[in-house]
Amino acid sequence: MPSPTVIVVHPKEKRKKCTAEPLRGRDDIVFFKYPQIGDEPLEGYVRLGLGGPMLSSADADCGLLVLDGTWRLAGKMEADFADVPVRELPPWETAYPRTSKLFDDPLGGLATVEALYASYHILGRDVSGLLDAYHWRKEFLAKNAGRLSPDS
Repeated sequence: MPSPTVIVVHPKEKRKKCTAEPLRGRDDIVFFKYPQIGDEPLEGYVRLGLGGPMLSSADADCGLLVLDGTWRLAGKMEADFADVPVRELPPWETAYPRTSKLFDDPLGGLATVEALYASYHILGRDVSGLLDAYHWRKEFLAKNAGRLSPDS
């Protein structure tokens, strides 16, 4: 079994709007509030981000590190995790309605729970329950139906 997924949440991230918030308490996911990262060693982990090789089944044995915050806030956290190799997700389509009038999200930007689902799917991990509390679950799955196997 791979190491638990580590989600580091920026303190300015609104818990009410955080799509990963309902995942607290799962055995396979650990949450930390930035800048604290707990005792979880990050050796053997890959970090979701932009500018690295595509996440693939070759990363299946790696732990997964996710920086959770707006794109701007997550970008500010990256320097503290520069030693964790970056993996980019192939194009998936978000269902999360964007509301920022000040900043543009990168093309292919996903809500945290969407990125987790896509990552788990790519890595061959169990996606059960990840989207259960996600309001835009049906839309996300419909938009990405071509990327999913029939049993997802």
